[in-house]
Amino acid sequence: MCRLFALTTGGPRVHTALWLLDAPASLSEQSRRMPDGTGLGWFSLGDEPVRDRAPVAAYEDSDFVNEAQHVVSHTFVAHIRYATTGKLTVHNSHPFDIRDRLFAHNGVVRGLDIIESWLSPLDKVFVEGETDSELAFAWITAEIERLGDTTAGIISAVRRMGEELPIYAFNFVLAEPRRLWALRYPDTHPLWVLNPEVGGRAGSRQLAGDTEPGSLSIEAGSAAVPAYVIASERMDDDPDWRLLEPGELLVIDGLEATSLFPFTEPVHRLTKADLHPEEAASQIPAFSA
Repeated sequence: MCRLFALTTGGPRVHTALWLLDAPASLSEQSRRMPDGTGLGWFSLGDEPVRDRAPVAAYEDSDFVNEAQHVVSHTFVAHIRYATTGKLTVHNSHPFDIRDRLFAHNGVVRGLDIIESWLSPLDKVFVEGETDSELAFAWITAEIERLGDTTAGIISAVRRMGEELPIYAFNFVLAEPRRLWALRYPDTHPLWVLNPEVGGRAGSRQLAGDTEPGSLSIEAGSAAVPAYVIASERMDDDPDWRLLEPGELLVIDGLEATSLFPFTEPVHRLTKADLHPEEAASQIPAFSA
C-alpha cells in the first residue's frame, strides 16, 4: 500500500527532515518498498498550498531531500506511491491540491465512473490524473463546498462512498492551513498518530550519535516543536504511537484534536480475493501494523 504522512504544529513553521529523512522508518527509507512516486506538500508564508511531486522513489529524489531539509511550514502532507490505478506520472502522484486543500490517500476504491457521475463539470476541471484517489478528493471537495464545512463535507462524501462504492481501503489525510483530517476506513490498513503530549515533535530534533538503534533523542541545544504526526507506519520506536480505530475520523485544529466515528462498515466491502493481481500486489501491509 502507499504510505501517508502528515504533520501540523498548529502555528510555528518547522522543517520535516526528522520524519522524512532521519527517523528509523523515515518516508525516504519506506520508499525503497514504495518506489512509484513521491510528493511533498506544504503551505507558503501566505498559506497557499505548494506541492512538489515526481514519479520516482523518495530516496532517489534530490528535490524531496532538499525540501525536507529546508522548506518550513506549519502543516505538511507527504506521500510515497505504490501504484494501483493510473500510470507513473506527475499528475498521478500525491498529494493533490484542490481549492487550497492538500490530500493524499492509500487503498483501493472501485466505481470511478460512479464518482464521475456525482461531479459537476466544474468539479471535474480540477482532476488532472487517472487515480481513484484524485477522483475521491474531487468528490469530497464538492461536498465540502456544498455544505460550507470541511468536516461535514468529508462525512457526507465518505458516507455516500461507503454506501454505494466497492471499497477495499480508504485511508487519507487532508490538510488546510494549521488543520488536518485523518481517516482510517475501514480496518484494512493501519494509520497511526503521535500527539504532542506524548512525543509528537517537529523542528530540528535529530538523531544523536549515541542513540540506541531504532530510537530518537534530542541533541543538546536543538529545538523541538510540539506537533501532531500522522503516518501509515510508526516511524520510530516511541511506544506512544496510537493506531486509529476503524472508521475513526481524527480532526486536528491547531493542536486541539477530536475523534469522530460517523461511518458504518462499507456496504460493498472488498476483500483481497476481490482485487486484481496488480492491486493485490500493491496492498502490502505496513510492517509496524
